[in-house]
Amino acid sequence: MLELIKSIIFGIVEGITEWLPISSTGHMILLDEFIKLDASADFMEMYLVVIQLGAIMAVVLLFWNKLWPFCMPKGDANKKSIMDYINKDIFVMWLKIVVACIPAVIIEFAFGDKLEEWFYNYKTVAVMLILVGILFIIIESKNKEIDTKVNTIAEITYQTAFLIGVFQLVAAVFPGTSRSGATIIGGLMLGLSRTVAAEFTFYLAVPVMFGASFIKILKFGLAFTMEEILILTVGMVTAFVVSLVVIKFLMGYIKKHDFKIFGWYRIVLGVAVLVWFSLLYS
Repeated sequence: MLELIKSIIFGIVEGITEWLPISSTGHMILLDEFIKLDASADFMEMYLVVIQLGAIMAVVLLFWNKLWPFCMPKGDANKKSIMDYINKDIFVMWLKIVVACIPAVIIEFAFGDKLEEWFYNYKTVAVMLILVGILFIIIESKNKEIDTKVNTIAEITYQTAFLIGVFQLVAAVFPGTSRSGATIIGGLMLGLSRTVAAEFTFYLAVPVMFGASFIKILKFGLAFTMEEILILTVGMVTAFVVSLVVIKFLMGYIKKHDFKIFGWYRIVLGVAVLVWFSLLYS
């Protein structure tokens, strides 16, 4: 029962931090320092990634009509071609998402586990929390003087999608950056409105997280114990429920506010982490 309670806490943190630009990976790494699940190192490595599937399913549920590209044609179906069963705008959006995923896929296959070995530690998390927080404040301050160029998902070009993927790559390499934070910053710098930048970030997370989870499960193997299945399931379900609330909150929040508050939060948290662990390990 205690392990399930711990998994609920992990799920709550994942559901909140996956979508707010404050770094879910960073928070999960830090949480793991304070709340230790009674599980093997291999299971925890897999768990901290696969729990994100719960958060991703919230996106799939909330944005299903904008994500599912297949539809029934109007009129006589017998006279229609196969392309009439596809929503062309959504299909093109998925092509752009694939383009945005290319940089991260290349780096993952090239370096993979090495990145975790090199950068998955509290120092990297703290530094990236602070640096990206500062970037948010600077960019949002300048954004008030700039008119957005891209106000719908359809207006995102393939070149812009690829460049957003490059920003996402920074988050894939350095924990504490925040995948959503990096892609939103990239989107804002490239002229996307806050709403479009956030929405594209949600969609981009779907293949990224499914792919990352699939790889982690393959590496871990399918020899789960019943306790491990329960712990993982509880964490994912919790992350799913919390994500439903957080995504709705964020989409409403950014219509009236900027991201500066998240920048300040990141800076304060990053400094606190550096101080805490410096005292702990001194």
